[in-house]
Amino acid sequence: MPELTISQVARQIGLRASAIRYYEQIGILPPARRSSGQRRYDATVLYRLAVVQRARQMGFTLDEIRRLFFGFRNNVTASHRWRKLSQKKLTDLQTLANEIKEMQRLLRSMMEHCHCEALDQCGKGIFQRQCAGNSANQVLSRRRLKP
Repeated sequence: MPELTISQVARQIGLRASAIRYYEQIGILPPARRSSGQRRYDATVLYRLAVVQRARQMGFTLDEIRRLFFGFRNNVTASHRWRKLSQKKLTDLQTLANEIKEMQRLLRSMMEHCHCEALDQCGKGIFQRQCAGNSANQVLSRRRLKP
C-alpha cells in the first residue's frame, strides 16, 4: 500500500495540512512516519480522519473525539463508544436547547416590554425585577423548609 504525503491526505479528506498536523500534535492522529523530512501516512489515517470529521459534524469537541479513540478499554467496541458519547452529547444538546429557548423568551420579552429612553432606565427595571424575583424565590424556599 503506497504511503501518502500530508498534502495528499489533506486533498483526499478535505482538510488543511495544518489541521492534520494539529490533530497529530494533540494525539488524535498517531505521529506520521518521516521520509526525507516529509510526513508519510498509510491509508488508515484517512479512515481515522473520516471518523474525526463525522464526529465534528455531530458537534463533538476535540476532547470528546480524543475520548472516543482513547477513553475506553481496548476491548470496547466502536459502537459502544459511539453510544456512550452520543448519550452524553444528546443530554448536552437538550440542555443547550433549553437555554436557547430561555434566551429567546428573554429577547421577546425585552422587545415587547422595553420602552426605555436610556440604558440606566433599562438597568433599573431589570434590577427591580430581579430583586422581586429573588424575594419571591426566598419566600418559596422558606415555605418549603417549614415542617
